[in-house]
Amino acid sequence: MDLRLNRSEVHPSSNVVITGSKSESNRMLILQALFEELEIDNLSNSDDTQVLQKALISDNEVVDVHHAGTAMRFLTAYCSIQEHKTTLLTGSSRMKERPIDVLVDALKHLGADISYAENDGFPPLLIKGRELVGNSVTLKADVSSQYISALLLIAPVLKNGLVLTLDGEITSVPYIKMTLSLLNDLGVETEFVSNSIRVKPISVSCKKTFVVESDWSSASYFYSIVALSEIGTTIELSSYKQNSLQGDSSLVEIYKEFGVTTKFKNNSIELIKTKNGLGNKSFNLNKSPDIAQTIVVTAFAMGLSCDLYGLHTLKIKETDRLEALKKELTKFGAEVIVTNDSLHLKKSSSIKPGVSVDTYQDHRMAMAFAPLSLKTDLVIYESEVVSKSYPEFWNDLKTLGIQINKI
Repeated sequence: MDLRLNRSEVHPSSNVVITGSKSESNRMLILQALFEELEIDNLSNSDDTQVLQKALISDNEVVDVHHAGTAMRFLTAYCSIQEHKTTLLTGSSRMKERPIDVLVDALKHLGADISYAENDGFPPLLIKGRELVGNSVTLKADVSSQYISALLLIAPVLKNGLVLTLDGEITSVPYIKMTLSLLNDLGVETEFVSNSIRVKPISVSCKKTFVVESDWSSASYFYSIVALSEIGTTIELSSYKQNSLQGDSSLVEIYKEFGVTTKFKNNSIELIKTKNGLGNKSFNLNKSPDIAQTIVVTAFAMGLSCDLYGLHTLKIKETDRLEALKKELTKFGAEVIVTNDSLHLKKSSSIKPGVSVDTYQDHRMAMAFAPLSLKTDLVIYESEVVSKSYPEFWNDLKTLGIQINKI
């Protein structure tokens, strides 16, 4: 379904309720599968979370995760310890192009029985579950944090726990800390010192109800909308914590640069446009790469130059997000240079109207470009892709006053 977004002004004051974080929800679902006494409230309603939830209760030998990268990584580790069960773990054509050899090699080092059903290094995977007797493994520190978290989540039920050594400079530290914090909440003992992570084994966790915080990545689009609005515009979002586990909570500091102030109120945040952001923007997003698309579109819409670093993981997402951003922003008249781990946007004084944005089966491409409707008319192709992480996105934008029509 393609949507036309007409140039709009948002209401001076709005409220939006966002469901639970996909990152927290997916981690908690794996832990709930390992420790059945765990209960979860405010679970994400995203496609990715629903895919993982269904896979965990499925008795089918073939499990298809479609585009859900987190589900692919987490299930690879989870299925490897399901003794006497064989699983063929597969996904979409794009998923079959996303490398997973780093995680597979680590699991095989621990004793897992995993083979490639088609191309070496890529899904689909044939996994024969068994007890893993190994308890130590080394990974390069700059790999996707999902590989690391996949190993950490199963570590408490490994006979000897796990010692994970990370070689080099660690990226996406907040996501690793999120996983360890959730383990700690269940009573699992962990240590994270320098480049070594230790998780001790635990046989039983206490019964606990875990309330998932709302998704900060989803909040990013509202930060962008407020930044592009008139001074005084306010949007309240719930439910959020000031001491969040999510790396994308760095939005609070980053969007100060774009004139947006964040106020914490009980379980919600209030975003207020207090001034106009000026000057070149430069951010290292190695701890929160998922908000790169939102930030660069914000900068372009405000006529600002922008340099983003620490983006190497974006090349193996739902699409090569760096090349996709370059292509789509160029349609609007932007000048963009990308490298393997950075993006550089030159200052632009105008925005071409009526551009159609290709989304590449990537939910964040669709949502990141939507705030441009405060500056110009545009079309979003395959808009339904947002259901991967935020099914109610377009409805929520309409409540703000943005004019959206099916084509």
